[in-house]
Amino acid sequence: MENITASELAGFGVGTLLLCATIAAPRVDSFISASQRRSLGMCKKCGDLKMIACSKCKGVGSVKAGAPFSFNLVDDLYQSFWGDESKVRSTACPSCQGRGHFSCPDCSKSP
Repeated sequence: MENITASELAGFGVGTLLLCATIAAPRVDSFISASQRRSLGMCKKCGDLKMIACSKCKGVGSVKAGAPFSFNLVDDLYQSFWGDESKVRSTACPSCQGRGHFSCPDCSKSP
């Protein structure tokens, strides 16, 4: 670590800062969205849509078959370039039963 220049050290610092900002971005976005909705008198969870997207399938209603963190890069690239859907198997999301959304817990309580 003796031969690290000041510019390399600054690069590591900037890289760390960018990584932290990338990780924190979804939480900052949800905080700002909730405060904007609250100031407009809307439901702070759903924005008066009465529905919340499923966090597992991201609102699509289906997930790829296999383990949650497994993916095959070659199959994904082949499917994206040539559109061959035969190798990609998707199943209904077990969390939302294939609907892609849930009723908002805050809006469903109010009459």
